[in-house]
Amino acid sequence: MTSHDCVQAIRKITGIKRIGHTGTLDPQADGVLPICIGGAVRIMEYLDLDFKTYRAEMELGLVTETQDIWGSVVSDGRDKINDLSAESIGSAFESFNGLIEQTPPKYSALKYAGKRLYEYARAGVEIEIKKRNVFIKDISVNDVDLTGHKVSFNVTCSKGTYVRAICNDVGAMLGCGGAMSGLTRVASGAFSLEDAVTLSGLSDMGKDGIKDVIKPVDFPLVHFGRAIINDEGTAERFTNGRPVAFADAVVEDAPEYSLKEPYFAIREEYKRAYNMYTVQSGQSVFLGVAFLDGENREFAADKVFFKGEISEAVQFAGRN
Repeated sequence: MTSHDCVQAIRKITGIKRIGHTGTLDPQADGVLPICIGGAVRIMEYLDLDFKTYRAEMELGLVTETQDIWGSVVSDGRDKINDLSAESIGSAFESFNGLIEQTPPKYSALKYAGKRLYEYARAGVEIEIKKRNVFIKDISVNDVDLTGHKVSFNVTCSKGTYVRAICNDVGAMLGCGGAMSGLTRVASGAFSLEDAVTLSGLSDMGKDGIKDVIKPVDFPLVHFGRAIINDEGTAERFTNGRPVAFADAVVEDAPEYSLKEPYFAIREEYKRAYNMYTVQSGQSVFLGVAFLDGENREFAADKVFFKGEISEAVQFAGRN
């Protein structure tokens, strides 16, 4: 099943057409696939920089066309595995921490001149695939089985990182070759495997049960700041797309985005992004996302998610 297949299935289950996913999983992989439903698809662009964590398995001694064990074998280096040790393998993986250059696999969905790379590969057309920077926040080996030629590891990485390519490149560094033999995404930003629901489980819940597992639209926006608009009239002006003076909101948290992580090539506005709320009858209601304009000292709405009379906000929160 592809990520798109999953979206199609959820459209049938929910009866909602406006659905999108926030990170493609290879058909052979499993794990967390965040799904945005209805108006929540508008936050997808905000999630591009979320780190993703994978539990992966690599088979030593094989190089394949697809960089995983499901592809045609290009070379067999299993006779060189006896020269390896758990220490040398661990050191090879450790060298991939931080900002690295990576060449995407030729069997991937990246586009070149309007076509997917795998389309060229299947047609036997060789093209030059440019290297690109990706950021590995953490990578560590869990277990080494030299007898079974297996290495399991965890990796937390930026969007666009191919774990298959890590296996291929580590194998090349070790001199024996390597191919990915298993992949599970255990986290994607704020979403974790422990909180995930299976597609079959979702189907069994029915529409009423599904409401219990849907997260609020602001749930994954953990890197943005937080500001409260207490005045009802000011909150309504914000929901109509009008700017709000800095003095008319209470800032509770600042944005987390910074230049500390070298892979961040984010929109400058994200460093000034705030989740905007109002409070009615003790309930916090998410209104939308705004960018702080420091020069004019005001919050300018980027996307508004609550529309209507603020007096209805409590009922709105209860319905969503």
